[in-house]
Amino acid sequence: MNFLAHLYLAKNLQGQIGNFIADAVKGKQYLHLPLGIQKGIIHHRAIDTYTDQHPIVRRSKQRLDPKYGHFKGIIIDILYDHFLAKNWSKYSAISLNRYSQNHYQLLDDNFEILPKQTQHLLPYMKEQNWLYNYRTIEGISKILWGMNKRTRGISQMDLAKEDLKKNYGEFEEDFTLFFEELIEFSDRFLKNEQA
Repeated sequence: MNFLAHLYLAKNLQGQIGNFIADAVKGKQYLHLPLGIQKGIIHHRAIDTYTDQHPIVRRSKQRLDPKYGHFKGIIIDILYDHFLAKNWSKYSAISLNRYSQNHYQLLDDNFEILPKQTQHLLPYMKEQNWLYNYRTIEGISKILWGMNKRTRGISQMDLAKEDLKKNYGEFEEDFTLFFEELIEFSDRFLKNEQA
């Protein structure tokens, strides 16, 4: 899952920060952070492990052209965030735009805690309003284009918008089935963590 799903699955503000920064934190480099943020990082890693091993996610990856190689997982994470954003009202009573703005503010308020990589990313994310713009194919296309640029064209992720259009209904069905299971997994994980 990508940024929007990780923020959504976290249940408190520190957990959201931890979930958001987790990809930029290697190994145990999080041990100096507040406990709630540490737990968010661990939660993010559990979500990623669960996602990568799930048969529905594997099926989604198979729908992508083989040319993407090991970038398929990243592409599916982004596409799934598109379907979460598109269907946001099924999952939240707060509008996606308000939710997005609230989280940009949360991250700004905690900017000094963010890893350098995340500090560099956040202004672009806010300026282009990624969380909100995930809801459209055009918005997702821009994200995929930017990801491809970061890999210096190696990933060819910018072409995945065509895979999305070609198998749109199938990807959306995969997401819907998988996300219900992921919510249950995430809730169980957080409940066990508190026990």
